[in-house]
Amino acid sequence: MPKVTLFKQDGSTAGEIELNEAVFGIEPNEGVMFDAVIMQRASLRQGTHAVKNRSAVRGGGRKPWRQKGTGRARQGSIRSPQWVGGGTVFGPTPRSYSYKLPRKVRRLALQSVLSQKVLDGKLIVVDSLQFDAPKTKEFKQFLNNINVDSKTLLVLEGENTNAFYSARNINTVKVIDDNNVNVLDVMNYDTVILTQAALSTVEEALA
Repeated sequence: MPKVTLFKQDGSTAGEIELNEAVFGIEPNEGVMFDAVIMQRASLRQGTHAVKNRSAVRGGGRKPWRQKGTGRARQGSIRSPQWVGGGTVFGPTPRSYSYKLPRKVRRLALQSVLSQKVLDGKLIVVDSLQFDAPKTKEFKQFLNNINVDSKTLLVLEGENTNAFYSARNINTVKVIDDNNVNVLDVMNYDTVILTQAALSTVEEALA
């Protein structure tokens, strides 16, 4: 069963904490992790791209010349696709790019990225983060206490608002609650910090 050091807010250690092997101790599946990232990135696309087809282009309501007798090719509108200023054929239209992987696949992907963080020594558990008021300076001091100076994903229990507001203004830190842990965020950030309460929620959801 994997173990990591349990830190206190002042940077001192409080022994070791055992992690759930089904969540943090599996062999990472790179293929599933890749599929999960592609799914999340696709779901983030706005899909608002659009062009004007011949029915949406202004003008061209009158037939430019009669059907026969001119020696020229027959034309029904000056807004047909072959005309300058005409409509666009087969251009992009608004659509949703989102799709879903099976639930077991999504769970395996999340277990894989969390296990990889443990293998890399980039997962940190802190017993709790308590601030009397939102104080970014105090949160920066906490990061110094545990020697973290890289891109950091902070996972908090949902009701810890002071810690949330203390950390969110730091541009190298992203704060999420324990119900929104996802593959893309875990992979995008070098270090993952969880409070002990958030760790329990994550293990309960993924075990």
